[in-house]
Amino acid sequence: MAAISGLIRVMEKAARKAGGRLRRDFGEVEHLQVSRKGPADFVSKADMRAERTIYDELTAARPGWGFVMEEAGTIKGEEGKPRWIVDPLDGTSNFLHGIPHFAISIAVQEPKLDGSGWGEVTAGVVYQPITDETFWAEKTRGAWLHDARLRVSSRRTLSESLIATGIPFQGVGNFEEWTRIYRAIGPNVAGIRRFGAASLDLAWIAAGRFDGFWESSLKPWDTAAGALLVREAGGFITDYRGRSMPVHDEQVLAANDTLHSKLHKLLVASLKG
Repeated sequence: MAAISGLIRVMEKAARKAGGRLRRDFGEVEHLQVSRKGPADFVSKADMRAERTIYDELTAARPGWGFVMEEAGTIKGEEGKPRWIVDPLDGTSNFLHGIPHFAISIAVQEPKLDGSGWGEVTAGVVYQPITDETFWAEKTRGAWLHDARLRVSSRRTLSESLIATGIPFQGVGNFEEWTRIYRAIGPNVAGIRRFGAASLDLAWIAAGRFDGFWESSLKPWDTAAGALLVREAGGFITDYRGRSMPVHDEQVLAANDTLHSKLHKLLVASLKG
């Protein structure tokens, strides 16, 4: 077992504190489903409360660091210091409908040494409040679920593989592109799942629960921590052109080395036609 660093402990503490509040708020969602007001405003407030809790905890622990957050946007930190990439509630639609599948995602991104922008993600935590699972990773130190080491699936055959995805909705994403990819991949795999929280999809890739994942039109806070988990668990994560970047958002394809190559070939061929 790897010793948990002070940085990961800070991130986990913030996630758990916000997660406890989300669990309590989640218990109210069922009652809101039958109210005339509807639950949307309530969920928005729950999201913002969680984000504020995380912001306060992380700022107290690491003063001067910047932030990229779903609700508050980008908050510039002191020059030369890292920044946090935070999604306080990934899986908002699940939360809204009383579906117990959502997560908090926190990542650390380092500035480039030459000052030209932002470089690698070096630490990440994905916390599932309902199951109380903490997935975490640090660069070169592996990926972990609590104190258990994670490795991506060892499957090598698409016909035995379970693939996760995200489906376009309400003007978000490209339906035509997704449909073409689905038509190429679907007939070749054991199953395709859409669970509605990209950070957990990637954490589950790292844990070997899913064998592959593709999605587009995501945001950095959806994927920053999960992408590091995949890499540190021995997996590959790229865009649709096969390029590897510090943070993937607009296009994500993740799997082990063999399955990634096979999925990439199907995906590229589907988009050429």
